[in-house]
Amino acid sequence: MRLNTLKPAEGARQERTRVGRGIGSGLGKTAGRGHKGSFARSGKGKIKAGFEGGQTPMQRRLPKVGFRSVTAKDTAEVLLYKLDLVEGDTVDFATLKAAKLVPSTAKRAKIVKKGELSRKLTIKGVQVTAGAKTAIEAAGGSIEE
Repeated sequence: MRLNTLKPAEGARQERTRVGRGIGSGLGKTAGRGHKGSFARSGKGKIKAGFEGGQTPMQRRLPKVGFRSVTAKDTAEVLLYKLDLVEGDTVDFATLKAAKLVPSTAKRAKIVKKGELSRKLTIKGVQVTAGAKTAIEAAGGSIEE
């Protein structure tokens, strides 16, 4: 074997088909694109996802469903039993952040009933669910708006 005799295996390299080069090539005139239509035009061969040939697309035929709250992503849930981690007798948004019960991205917090509360607390400026409210008041605590 010599370096000057090396060549790729038979059929490994295929020459690019040159279209639109005369009637004798078999791919002249329309260059294999057919007649008219979007695929015959230059740069128009792609169809947008969801395009149904001019028919009203599926995402517009189906009704809108559901509701997405704008404030839900800004509100952090705080579980009732985790309020024992807060130092002091008053709980507000700042003390919840200090105890790392609320992420830094949150703008408001809501206390949700899960578990029990072992001590008397005063809640200020934080939303509370109905179940959490009864549990806080049962523990001797109070809620101030």
